[in-house]
Amino acid sequence: MREIAVITDTSCLIALTKTGALDLLRLMYREIVVTDEIRDEFGEPLPDWIEIRSVRDRNYQQLLELTLDKGESSAIALALELENVLLIIDDLKARKEAKRLGLSMTGTLGVLYAAKQKGLIPALKPYLDALQSVDFRVAPHILEELLSLSGE
Repeated sequence: MREIAVITDTSCLIALTKTGALDLLRLMYREIVVTDEIRDEFGEPLPDWIEIRSVRDRNYQQLLELTLDKGESSAIALALELENVLLIIDDLKARKEAKRLGLSMTGTLGVLYAAKQKGLIPALKPYLDALQSVDFRVAPHILEELLSLSGE
């Protein structure tokens, strides 16, 4: 069932941890990677199945930091250095930059939707409700669309 390595930003780690769904990352992907900056932003010990890697091109990361936060900048910079990765990032500005750079990406909602499609979770709605209860911001029409797509 594991397919691709992912680099996840802090927002996904926080959201999945707060909703008790962090283990979905391990079940879905062969390798989960974060940067030192993301680990620091997360502020809690990470599970041992999450690998921490440093960005080699700090200059590019610093350039990204002119418009994005350190975690997002480091995630994008690392994604550019690696092959066959999926970037999990939620911030709209960071997503636009990742798209401009041609990176494959999804967000926390995409992870949950994929988990439902793979049969790892029986229903999407309880997870979406849990996300909203921990102040994960998402437009109502997106929630409705996801529920419709997943047959709920």
